[in-house]
Amino acid sequence: MNNFESVLQALQQGEVIAYPTEGVFGVGCDPDNQSAIEKLLTLKQRPIEKGLILIAANYEQILPYIDESQLTAAQLEAVHHTWPGPVTWVMPVKPQVSSHLTGQFDSIAVRVTDHPLVQQLCLALGKPLTSTSANLTGLEPCRTTQEVEQQLGDKLVAILQGQVGGRTQPTEIRDAKTGAVLRQG
Repeated sequence: MNNFESVLQALQQGEVIAYPTEGVFGVGCDPDNQSAIEKLLTLKQRPIEKGLILIAANYEQILPYIDESQLTAAQLEAVHHTWPGPVTWVMPVKPQVSSHLTGQFDSIAVRVTDHPLVQQLCLALGKPLTSTSANLTGLEPCRTTQEVEQQLGDKLVAILQGQVGGRTQPTEIRDAKTGAVLRQG
C-alpha cells in the first residue's frame, strides 16, 4: 500500500512532491500554482529560464497549455503516435501560460505518461504535474525512494512510494514542429 492520499493532499496544498516516472523519480507540483513552482525551482537549484516539463495522464490534460492551432494534423498525429509513453514533445504554448513553466521559451515540453502511478496522480489532481528529475543539480537522478530521501528528503513534504519504469535512459525529447530529436531517449 502506498501513501497516495497524503501525496495528493500535499500537491493540492501547493507543496512539491517526488514520484516515480518511466526511468527515474521526478519532482513536481501543481503547474498552475506559482508559489509551488518557485519552491520547486529553489529545491532543485534550477534556473527559471530552463522551463519545466508537464507530465499528464491523457492528452486532454495538456490542452489548456498548448496551442494546437500552430501544428498541422500530421504533426499532431506524430505526437499522438508516441503517447502514452516515454517521449516528451516541445509544443507551441498558449499565451496565458506562466513563464514559470515555459522559462525563456515560446513553447512548452509535455508528455502523456504510461506510468500507472503518475496517471493515477494526474487524474486525481485533475491536471498535469510539473516534472523534473529528482536530484540536486549536478548529482545523479534518483531511481529509488531511498535515493530521493537521501538527496531531497529534508526538502520534500511527500514522496509517492512506488517503482520507476524499466527505462535506463531519460525520456526522449522531440520538437513537434520539426520532428527533430532534442534529447536522445
